[in-house]
Amino acid sequence: MSLDKHTHPPYMTIWAVLAVLMFGKVAVGLSDLPQAVAVSILVVISLLSAGLVALYYMHLRFETKLLWALAFLPFPLVAILILTVIQEW
Repeated sequence: MSLDKHTHPPYMTIWAVLAVLMFGKVAVGLSDLPQAVAVSILVVISLLSAGLVALYYMHLRFETKLLWALAFLPFPLVAILILTVIQEW
């Protein structure tokens, strides 16, 4: 963990934002949007939620660059796996 002094994150505010995002996902799921649009919106909302959880509840916001690199290392590997599977169709 970094030696810099930091304040505690506003956990209740982050929780409220995550709750609003969850209700947004439910609203998109219940709406009559075209499937491609709904899925796109849901993916964006899910990425925002995952980012907030990683930054504040996993405390990545206060960590060193090396830990950030280790946290994001799997993403290119997942992209390669997805592209490989898509090519098999």
